[in-house]
Amino acid sequence: MKKVTTPYLCPACKSNRTRFAIIEQVPRYVKMDPQSGEIVEEYSSGTLDAFHLPYQGSVRRIQCGACGLTEDEQTFIAMANNYKR
Repeated sequence: MKKVTTPYLCPACKSNRTRFAIIEQVPRYVKMDPQSGEIVEEYSSGTLDAFHLPYQGSVRRIQCGACGLTEDEQTFIAMANNYKR
C-alpha cells in the first residue's frame, strides 16, 4: 500500500481535512458466461485478449469521513492546494 503524504480537503463539505477512507482500486480481468454470470476465465493484466481493454481509471479513490463524498484522489488534493490555511 502506497503511503499518502499529500493533504486532502473534501470538496463537498469543505471542512474535513482529517477523516477519510482511502479506497485502493485493483482491477480483476475476467471472462464471464453471459447466461449464468459464472467466471469462465481470469486474465492477468499482461495476458488480456484482443477484445479486453485494460483498466484506465484511477488507482485510488477517496471517501470523506464526514459527509461521505467519494471522488478521485486528485479532487481532494486540488481542494487542499487551493484552500491552504
